[in-house]
Amino acid sequence: MKENSPFTPGSPVPVELFVGRVKEIEEVLRYLRQSSSGRQENVFLSGERGIGKSSFVDYLCSIATKDENFVAVHVFSGGVDNLEELVRRIFEQLINALNSQAWWEKIAKSFESFTKYINKIDVFGVSLGFNPPHADLKDLVRQFPDTIHNLTLKIKENDKRGIFIALDDINGLSKTPDFANWYKSFVDSIPNKYPSFPVLIMPIGLPEIRDALSEIQPSLMRIFRVVEIYKLSDNEVIKFFTNAFKKVNIQVDKTALDILVKYSSGLPIFMHEIGDGVFWIDEDNQIDPEDAFTGIFTAAERIGKKYLDPKVYRAIRSVQYKSILRKVGEQKSSETFNKREIQRILDDKEKKALNNFLTKMQELGIITQDLERGRGFYKFVNQMYFLYVRIESIRSKKEMEKRSNNKKF
Repeated sequence: MKENSPFTPGSPVPVELFVGRVKEIEEVLRYLRQSSSGRQENVFLSGERGIGKSSFVDYLCSIATKDENFVAVHVFSGGVDNLEELVRRIFEQLINALNSQAWWEKIAKSFESFTKYINKIDVFGVSLGFNPPHADLKDLVRQFPDTIHNLTLKIKENDKRGIFIALDDINGLSKTPDFANWYKSFVDSIPNKYPSFPVLIMPIGLPEIRDALSEIQPSLMRIFRVVEIYKLSDNEVIKFFTNAFKKVNIQVDKTALDILVKYSSGLPIFMHEIGDGVFWIDEDNQIDPEDAFTGIFTAAERIGKKYLDPKVYRAIRSVQYKSILRKVGEQKSSETFNKREIQRILDDKEKKALNNFLTKMQELGIITQDLERGRGFYKFVNQMYFLYVRIESIRSKKEMEKRSNNKKF
């Protein structure tokens, strides 16, 4: 009986299953090595939702720690909208990373002003919490460059080359000027105060977050070296599925593998959902095309409920929009559609709403213009979104027919 899936939907990919991004990894590592000489570096890691930014960072942290001899921390800042909480999380992660070092107790005495607020948390093993009073946190925000600099001096005495801080999911922080102005001030203060500052800081966010920060503080983006990650290639997706299934002694038929690659769309977030769906329905440790399609339909349901239901099916109030989307799903057997074809199957109210519907769906990131096919052509941004819309459309049609038949009796 199966116990553990090698896939991790909704979580960063385990380091041993990480594939691709060789060029981007080398670029960040180049900046990391430059920072070890004392020059502070700033990298903005950009990429669309589901592209695998968090997995990329986990892999980088692993390399930075094991191969480059840095103290590396991955700070999740989702939901954070103020500098005090951001700085608290940064130091909490640094304390946990340093706590594993034999020399931590020795250097901790040099930072008694804030180490006195460390407490042990027994959740799935011992970790350390860091919870200073708000007034002390405000001081830490102001003294962030000084405290980090003093920390680098101590870790260098113990043969560490520097500090790598990844700030994941800075969406909330990008909405106010505080983060942009604080970060700019922090970077500007370093060259005049410290001859050596071996630190690389890497904020992580969507491309539009980078644009939002640039509007708030136009000179901020000149500070960053921008590294953007894109969809994985077909060969990289093949390698991922092959390695993941091999880990649990499951073979994948070539035709089935091609199907998994097609529906994954090069997005790690879908690769894990699809892989997990296929893993649990397989019964003979041999993935064939039937297994692949069954698992993909299971994954489409999960993906739709996670990503499409909240921002489309439950969020859209327009009856016409919902009806148009249902008809698109009913009529089309592929993710591409033509505006004129759809118009033919709409009633008068739906036809009037069609242009606004197409605009809204593009704003939500559900469809995009299919420039290769020409004017008036649109396509779903990935195969899994289309598949869920089709599933929902067919389900809705059956329910309507059932209600209609019940009324007759």
